[in-house]
Amino acid sequence: MRDHGGDIDKAANRFGGTDWIDLSTGINRRSWQAGPLSAHALTALPTQQDQARLCALAAVRFGCASEQILPLAGASAAIQLVPHVIPGQRAAVFSPTYNEHAGSLRSAGWQVAEPHDPAGLSGADLAVIVNPNNPDGREFTPAQIAAIAATVGHLVVDESFADPRPDLSVASERPDNVIVLRSFGKFWGLAGLRLGFAIAAPDLLTRLAERAGPWPVSGPALEIGAQALADARWADDTVVWLSEATLHLDQILTAQGWNLIGGTHLFRLYEVAEARAARDLLARAGIWSRIFPWHDRWIRLGIPGNRREFDRLAQAFKAPG
Repeated sequence: MRDHGGDIDKAANRFGGTDWIDLSTGINRRSWQAGPLSAHALTALPTQQDQARLCALAAVRFGCASEQILPLAGASAAIQLVPHVIPGQRAAVFSPTYNEHAGSLRSAGWQVAEPHDPAGLSGADLAVIVNPNNPDGREFTPAQIAAIAATVGHLVVDESFADPRPDLSVASERPDNVIVLRSFGKFWGLAGLRLGFAIAAPDLLTRLAERAGPWPVSGPALEIGAQALADARWADDTVVWLSEATLHLDQILTAQGWNLIGGTHLFRLYEVAEARAARDLLARAGIWSRIFPWHDRWIRLGIPGNRREFDRLAQAFKAPG
């Protein structure tokens, strides 16, 4: 099985306890607060009008035309579908990064290279870049994305962590061969809705829609997603809060000798002497973090959601043992 964060059951089974702070993902812990759902969202099949309303609001948020947007059951749904609608055999995924990209491509029969230099993407029928990258936060400017797109057949740009950084997005000026993926659940902190978007040329969106089926997004996700996307004030305030919170997290952990490698507004990556030991130290305080089977010194933490969580994190280093 492919390795992921969010495996809080694993933490509870090993360390016990029920009051866990899950920092193993990049999901915003200060989530947008949804109100009551309408009877329509819960009892009726999703309509084209419901989807059109969501796409119109997403278009404002992402700076593109609504007809270029397809809502899906999370960015992960698009990651699973794209390998089946693009022609070719040779794929390249800029790495290290979110492992579902290479995994889904291999499952679909693609030959997958994983270069650590973006120049290694050149010549691929389908290339993938996560921008900003997970887990190290590496960034690519729109000009760099356009230059890479010119050297490949199709380019997937996964912008799941780009909401606080609209300057990095190519959604509004997307080269014709670029497919942009956007997550809803991470920035708005509502990952359980399973909502995301693919932004691409209409013919490609048609092929994706055919693969996704007639009701790819639930009624509650369409309704809550539209309400949240319309709340521009919350989004602006949240970017400011996350900017300050990431600095506070860095101060706490670098004071413990952890070396900041990089990150985004929604997670930070550090180098430590032994990642597994660092994870277990935090786990004994009921804080779950993310380590990687391919790097024994890297540990990633999401951003605590309030002062209580920050205080508990700081106290974890003072606990005996």
